[in-house]
Amino acid sequence: MDYKDLGARVRIARRKRSWTQEQLAEKVGISGSFLGHIERGTRVASLETFVALCNELKVVPEYLLCSSLDITESPMPEGMNEEEKEKLQEFLQLARDAVIQWKP
Repeated sequence: MDYKDLGARVRIARRKRSWTQEQLAEKVGISGSFLGHIERGTRVASLETFVALCNELKVVPEYLLCSSLDITESPMPEGMNEEEKEKLQEFLQLARDAVIQWKP
């Protein structure tokens, strides 16, 4: 598990909503200090806390976990070679990250 990346993604989603750590922590039912540890990757959230973070931040679990998941099964256009598939996966990840960070 890449807890530092997970925490960084929690921080990005929290800041997108202009919430302080204390505000999000209160919504999730944890202390601001513990949320700080989660965002720094120095503590591990329980499954209940993880789900609460996803619900409050309105993100899918895959967004928070994407750097830790080894997902090789994804729909790809037919006829692509492995290099093209890899480049497309990288592009899609960049696009996902950009959409989540985008502030209209």
